[in-house]
Amino acid sequence: MAFEFNGQQIETTASGYLANPEDWSEDLARALAAAEDIELTDRHWDLINYLREEFYENRENQPNTRAIIKAMGDKWGEKIKQDAVYALFPLDPSKQGGRIAGLPESRRKGGY
Repeated sequence: MAFEFNGQQIETTASGYLANPEDWSEDLARALAAAEDIELTDRHWDLINYLREEFYENRENQPNTRAIIKAMGDKWGEKIKQDAVYALFPLDPSKQGGRIAGLPESRRKGGY
């Protein structure tokens, strides 16, 4: 599959993940999020940046929802629950967030 972004054809997998992670940019993330009716806020970017850092700086780690909750709670300085990260990415913070972050599709089961 492919879609046009800024005059370029961006290839994706059948699941909507970028075929070439090098195509990712913050502008593309905004467009991907908008296509899913998500307007990216600072908290969205915190989660996106966390997922990207974990993947690129921690041996391609793709954290599950429990790890995301802990990391975002630490980042935001508050105790949060699962619904806080699902409010950002309702289809699953690790999977939908990872797709918008330009990461490959996670192969693990379950999010929590």
